[in-house]
Amino acid sequence: MGFGDLKTPAGLQHLNDFLADKSYIEGYVPSQADIAVFEAVSGPPPAELYHALRWYNHIKSYEKQKASLPGIKKALGKYGPADVEDTTGSGGATDSKDDDDIDLFGSDDEEESEEAKRLREERLAQYESKKSKKPAIVAKSSILLDVKPWDDETDMAKLEECVRSIQADGLVWGSSKLVPVGYGIKKLQIQCVVEDDKVGTDMLEEQITAFEDYVQSMDVAAFNKI
Repeated sequence: MGFGDLKTPAGLQHLNDFLADKSYIEGYVPSQADIAVFEAVSGPPPAELYHALRWYNHIKSYEKQKASLPGIKKALGKYGPADVEDTTGSGGATDSKDDDDIDLFGSDDEEESEEAKRLREERLAQYESKKSKKPAIVAKSSILLDVKPWDDETDMAKLEECVRSIQADGLVWGSSKLVPVGYGIKKLQIQCVVEDDKVGTDMLEEQITAFEDYVQSMDVAAFNKI
């Protein structure tokens, strides 16, 4: 497991291939894994290794706060594709470029301190909190209903009033019109928008046909996801 020597073209190619479908070395946020690999790279990868170059420039922007990133820095050979031989040796994590930097999370061979553990858990909790506050995408549909009366003597104004009296969370009634169906009979064609998780066509049909003095049947004329 590993990338090989990241100061060689072969090592950088392994890194580029590894990052082709990833944003970070581990997980979904910058971490000590990215810092360990970043510090093993001697400089920006060449432009043709664009996955590695994109990652390098992104991680470089975290250089001032690298010590505060989550995770525990491991030996370089602990990261990367499994089918590449580790040529970095079995030592600890990659040496820091700045001897004055303090590794808040210790190394692979050191027991995690209580303070480092507390900081890591706080940052993970903050990240989870931010994710949970993102507004969820609400799936909606636009439905066109055909509501048919019993005959030409049915009070269509009253029929529409009954339909619109149906109220539910996630249901919004829209425009409507009367459409001739023959023999002087007209059907009510009415639009509505529903939240898919809250309102379904079965519920609408059940409640609309419950007005049996006016409604003979209900059909879905059009159904479109929004």
